[in-house]
Amino acid sequence: MEKSKSTAVIIPNYNGLKFMEVCMEALGRQSFRDFCVIIVDNGSTDGSREYIEELCRASEKDILDIEAILLSENTGFSGAVNAGISKARDEGAKYAVLLNNDTEAEPSYIEELVRAIEKDERIFSVSPLMIQYHNRELIDDAGDGYNLLGWAFQMGVGHSVSERAYKKPREVFSACAGAAIYRIDLLEEIKLSEGEYFDPDHFAYLEDLDVAYRARIRGYRNVYCPSARVYHVGSGTSGSKYNPFKVRLAARNNIYLSYKNMPLLQLLINLPGLALGILIKMAFFRKKGFFGDYRRGLSEGLSNLGRLRKQRFRLRYLPSYIYIEWLLIKNSFIYAKEFFVRKFKGKA
Repeated sequence: MEKSKSTAVIIPNYNGLKFMEVCMEALGRQSFRDFCVIIVDNGSTDGSREYIEELCRASEKDILDIEAILLSENTGFSGAVNAGISKARDEGAKYAVLLNNDTEAEPSYIEELVRAIEKDERIFSVSPLMIQYHNRELIDDAGDGYNLLGWAFQMGVGHSVSERAYKKPREVFSACAGAAIYRIDLLEEIKLSEGEYFDPDHFAYLEDLDVAYRARIRGYRNVYCPSARVYHVGSGTSGSKYNPFKVRLAARNNIYLSYKNMPLLQLLINLPGLALGILIKMAFFRKKGFFGDYRRGLSEGLSNLGRLRKQRFRLRYLPSYIYIEWLLIKNSFIYAKEFFVRKFKGKA
């Protein structure tokens, strides 16, 4: 890179060749120009690597500054974005935009994210309005929530883009790392070890909740910016909303998430809700035919607790823990409201 860019757009890719052209063309139309693109390939075998290498050669004459990191094996979402963030940091970028390959960003997307994160130095991340790619009247994600049942959920999913509630900026528990912007200096502050910003133990799924939780413990904010818009196919890498791999890892990582980030007292307070959440999910996945995968994920999560890097409790973070507990309660009501509204509309 000839000149340091303020922002790096990091695209993790694993066998996502069919999505890449739309994603890259949208980045070429961005109104904000002070950014580079870092594509991290996770050992793809579908021709992605050759396509990415050609993009890098073409970028020497094109308007986009594109670089590639070609990994020899699949390190998951966490491993890929960690490699990209490390490169962006070394090249002097201030912000990292993590962008899934199965997206199409509107021209003002990066500009709006940068404007939003620069409003307050204590903003750790900004989540955009993610819209369903194949039904552009419906929301895919308007920031992520986390509730007393230990469930992460996409706020606004299935609701109309035109609904007033999702047109206003607001605080969210976590940004969705499928299209969010992060402050690299704060990622450095909360990293687990050198080059490990998103926990590699997660591999994929809930790693964005985990990094947002760590930032929240330290008093930083995660916000939602509706003016930054991106269209998202969804499950572009895993291939479907529910599959054995995804169900197992999500169950395992749910155990990781609460254990690593909640102090013992908070875990004990929330244990009834967490247990209830697991029982409900068991019944749900039994009905869906994934009970065995869900059970294996829980078992794997519990058996690995001893080697996880748990957040150390510090008394100075007590106000943050109290606020987080309030958010868990608040998000339980938000989840219930959004769930029943979707069900009611589906029957109407």
